Order: sequence, then structure tokens, then C-alpha cells
Amino acid sequence: MESVVVLYPSPGMGHLVSMVELGKLILKHHPSFSIIIFIVTPPYNTGSTAPYIARVSSSTPSITFHHLPTISLPLDSFSSPNHETLTFELLHLNNHNVHQALVSISNNSTVSALIIDFFCTSALSVANELSISCYYFFTSGANCLACFAYLHTIHQNTSKSFKELNTHIHIPGLPPIPASDMAKPILDRTDKAYEFFLDMSFHLPKSAGIIVNTFEVLEARALKAISDGLCDPQSPTPPIFCIGPLIAADDRLGGDMPECLTWLDSQPKRSVLFLCFGSLGVFSAEQLKEIAIGLERSGQRFLWVVRSPPNEDQSKRFLAPPDPDLDLLLPDGFLDRTKERGLVVKSWAPQVAVLNHESVGGFVTHCGWNSLLEALCAGVPMVAWPLYAEQRFNRVILVEEMKLALPMEELEDGFVKASEIEKRARQLMESEEGKSIRNQIMVMKEAAEAAMSDGGSSRVALMKLVQSWN
Repeated sequence: MESVVVLYPSPGMGHLVSMVELGKLILKHHPSFSIIIFIVTPPYNTGSTAPYIARVSSSTPSITFHHLPTISLPLDSFSSPNHETLTFELLHLNNHNVHQALVSISNNSTVSALIIDFFCTSALSVANELSISCYYFFTSGANCLACFAYLHTIHQNTSKSFKELNTHIHIPGLPPIPASDMAKPILDRTDKAYEFFLDMSFHLPKSAGIIVNTFEVLEARALKAISDGLCDPQSPTPPIFCIGPLIAADDRLGGDMPECLTWLDSQPKRSVLFLCFGSLGVFSAEQLKEIAIGLERSGQRFLWVVRSPPNEDQSKRFLAPPDPDLDLLLPDGFLDRTKERGLVVKSWAPQVAVLNHESVGGFVTHCGWNSLLEALCAGVPMVAWPLYAEQRFNRVILVEEMKLALPMEELEDGFVKASEIEKRARQLMESEEGKSIRNQIMVMKEAAEAAMSDGGSSRVALMKLVQSWN
């Protein structure tokens, strides 16, 4: 019977892409396996994944996508402001479908392992029931893993929510984290999302192992704290496998060269500041104008991906936004005044291709882990401007621990002024501080290449992971 590894990502492009890349990595070095990826179709916007799935299916036939039956969720009854609550709820309701799918696969093949996203914690019980080894694939970094592993210890030591604590949180192996910079869905302990993450924290040690999209040199201190059992003193630590950095090649380019890449060809080397904020990152109309003013005053060359502001209508908050009207959203005459040194792109740009273009010299990012690794592998220094999820936490790590970014400082209400945008743009592209970040990121870029090469730490970890399935 053939050996199958089943991957179970949570819905959303970022998590799906990471899982597909893990599948490709396994197949590249261990082609005797087949990969089946479970697809959950959520009843809310996580971006369209169908074209991506179709491309992967045609380019990598050893990866099969299995669409689980659609589950309906009463969106209007959700009081939690967090996307994450919806995701946990949806995946919890999916257990029956996961059970059926695994039983059906087991009839013709040997399921060597089930690899789940951390949102899919509820599937651990299904794997146990069917005696299938279950591993977590943690799509954020090891510092974030240390934080979540330590969450139930923090929970026992205080009765307050993080949002009420005006202090720093001390987690083994990490720099002090301001309580307000903890991951957004766990700031309020009365929120359903907090409950789900706390549950995940309890279940991490019950898995057969945790796969992390990182490499040892990048997060050595956090990894040592996890391995030494400091982040979860009450339970034995499962094996940790750092198999990254896993980066997706941008295969959405198709035939025609996007305008932004052609434009970059005409710009001087390392002169362009790239601003792009992930698949869900949106700003108010007021904030977009402020970014434009800051960019114009900075005098820097820029390539900026602009999305429509969030929908005011709460009933439509989970739907995909329309294309932005740039004339309406940006200051009068801005596009005309900056056309010699700037380009504004609507909604999407091929991020990996842009970051690897020799004209790009800096990146203003929302601090999503995939984006952070893409910039690191391209050797592009960053300005960290977090928006949601665990991104404020990532900013602390990027700035304080890794020294790979400058922080974008926001006001109390989260607004960032034009003067701050102007200052950080200049600082990254022109100052000594920017230069030192650029040097540090080149060191990490080389370390990442070494980790992924034959005999490198990430290759060795992958081999140990596959051996654990036999």
C-alpha cells in the first residue's frame, strides 16, 4: 500500500501556501510519499484559493486536494471581532468530515502522518481515535511558538486580560513583550478566540512533533528555551523540526510581465521602497492619504500596493473588498507629482518577484511571518508596521531580537502620521541604522541558504521528521 501524508491547513491563502510548500519539500526529498491536502471552504472571505489550487494540481500531480464538505456558519451571530474565532469554530465543526475522509483514505493507503495547522487542534482527537501520528505545522516562527506554549502558564499566574496589564510579559527565550503587543486574538481573556488559543496551548505537547517554518540560526534562543522545556514546564516537549525557510515561488505571474516589474527594471539598484500589507491588510481612507503624504515628503522611490478601505457595513466585513479608486483615495495630484519616482498598484503585486528584484532596497511590511521570511531570503531590510493577528508580537521580535527591521510607531488609536512614515522611509533607505539592518539581513540570508543546503540544519530536521513516520 502506498504511504500517504495528509496535510490539513486552516482556510486562508497564507496557511494554504505554507502547507503546499511543505508538501512539495517532502516530495522533493522523499518522492515515495503521496500528499493529500484537505481543503476547507469557509463561508467568509479569506481570498480566492481556487486558481492557486488548480496551478499546483497541474504542476505537482503527486499533491491531491481533497475538498471537505462545506459547513454553514451563522456569521451574523458572531460577537467576537476576531477572524480567528470563526476559523476555530469552523474547523471544530469539521471534525466529522475529517474523520470520514481519513477512514476513506486508510482503506486504500497507509496514512503515515496527519499534519495539522494550529487552528486545527480539534483534529488531534480524530487522529488519536484512528491511531494516526499527528504533527503540528506551526506557520509562524519559533518565538511565537514559545509564546503560545507558555500561554497556559501565564493564564495560571494572572486573572487579568493582557489588554488590562500595563506591563511587559516575560517568556523564556524571548525579549520582554509589552502586554498590548501580544497576539490580537488573545488580548481579551473573555473572548472565545482566547479560549481556543489556550486550548491549543494545552494540546501542543500531546502531538507527535511540531514542524516550524524557520531555521535554527534565526531563532536560536527561543528554540533552546522550547527544547529545554522552559516554555511548558508541566509537560514533556515533543520533538521540534525546523525545516524552513519555506518560500512559495510566485507562480501567479502567468504570461504577461506585470507592470510593476517592468517599472522596477527602469529604477536604480536598491533604490525602491516596497509597501505591501498581506492578503488581509487594509487601511482607512484617512490613513491611505497620510501614507501618500509621508511617501511624497520622504523623497524616496516607492512601489505601493493599495487596497480599498474596510467596508463600513459590518454585515459585509467578511466579504472581499472591491478594487480601489485611486483618484478618490489619494491626495489630489499625488499620482502626477510622484510619477517619476513612484508607482501605485491596485490590490496585488507578485511579492516574491518584487522583493527579489535588484531595484528594491526596503520593504514596509505588516509583519506576517511568510512576508518576513520572503524579505529575509531576498536580503531586503524592513520597516515593521503590524496590523492584525500576531504581527505586533512579530514586530518586537524583528526589531529587538533579530535586528532586521525598524519599527513604525503608531499613535494610541493605531494611526500612523505622515511624519513617522517619512522618517522611517528615509532612515531605512539612507541612514547608518538602515545600513546596519541591511548588513544583518544579509548575514541571515546566507544562514538561511546554508540551512536549506545539503547537510544543513533544515535538511537534517526534515530527514528526522520523515524517519519518525516509519
